[in-house]
Amino acid sequence: MNEMPKRLIIPKNVTDALKGVLYPGSKQDIVALNMVQEIRIAGQKINFTLVFQRSDDPAIPEVVTLAEEAILRNLGPAADIRGNIAVKFIHDMERPLLPGVKNIIAVASGKGGVGKSTLAVNLAVALANGGASVGLIDADIFGPSIPKMFGCEEVRPASRREDKRDLIIPVEKFGVKFLSIGFFVAPESALIWRGPMASNALKQLIADGDWGNLDYLLIDLPPGTSDIHLTLVQTIPVTAAIIVTTPQPVALADAIKGVNMFRSKSIDVPVLGIVENMAWFTPEELPGNKYYIFGKEGGRKFADEEGLVLLGQIPLVQSIREGGDEGLPAAAQPGSPNGEAFKSLASAVIRELEIRNSRLAPTHKVIVTRK
Repeated sequence: MNEMPKRLIIPKNVTDALKGVLYPGSKQDIVALNMVQEIRIAGQKINFTLVFQRSDDPAIPEVVTLAEEAILRNLGPAADIRGNIAVKFIHDMERPLLPGVKNIIAVASGKGGVGKSTLAVNLAVALANGGASVGLIDADIFGPSIPKMFGCEEVRPASRREDKRDLIIPVEKFGVKFLSIGFFVAPESALIWRGPMASNALKQLIADGDWGNLDYLLIDLPPGTSDIHLTLVQTIPVTAAIIVTTPQPVALADAIKGVNMFRSKSIDVPVLGIVENMAWFTPEELPGNKYYIFGKEGGRKFADEEGLVLLGQIPLVQSIREGGDEGLPAAAQPGSPNGEAFKSLASAVIRELEIRNSRLAPTHKVIVTRK
């Protein structure tokens, strides 16, 4: 009798067979979890790689066995699969980003106009004033304002080559290293970018920046929740998030969205606390007076209701706004009352980060699953 012709195997046959293999303890299969990679076929010989999160994953032997059995069951006993499944781990598959950065802090807000970028700049300067090594990324891709706040609008970052890569050297001022998309476009230009273009710009600032060793890297995010936020948590492990709000109810109603986004099961980034910006208005000529023009203690009440720490209350003072417009942040003037407010905020952030790092495991990047 003539021998039956062997079945022609293509990569889709392999992935279709493996869709029946559930990761132990999960309702998702190993294809949906993006664990099956590098499929290579030569006749009946099948090779592919299973990518696991951790090298000490106890499910590795079981998953490999289940995958072999699924291939043989679906593609027939002639399929040459035994011993041909390689096992790799996430850290083997990619170059680690920001290996010298100890803490990555997202600075976010539910809505625009609450002074988030001003706060991010002054917090970065205040941390640097305390002797820390600090970096700042302007991730507000559509409204980059950090170059102006540092008085560096005309500066263009230099670059250097290392290991066949061109690294962007961050601009440095007041002890803070910083990069912004604003350095690479004309100040008067309107950025009309689709989501993927903006996301790629952020990835480049992160991956191609020559950040070196930092105690803190602050990420000034756009208002609201967007592709940029998801890109950030999918690109690097964010240590914690700070939510900026004003006391008024309309700002607090949006702030809860930012809190819930970071707390969501799919993202799971600890929220370090709330900063109440523009907590009261104090005239320069009457430094002892407080006028609660946006409402009183709204941020404190919000923090209490959400079980969060109120990291600081920053007053609305004309010199803070002028400092941002003139490229001289208030925190760069340590003796001033405004500088002291940001110094106190920096101390609270350091304290809460130490508590977070002692009690919680390091954050992991969000892994995108394909369904």
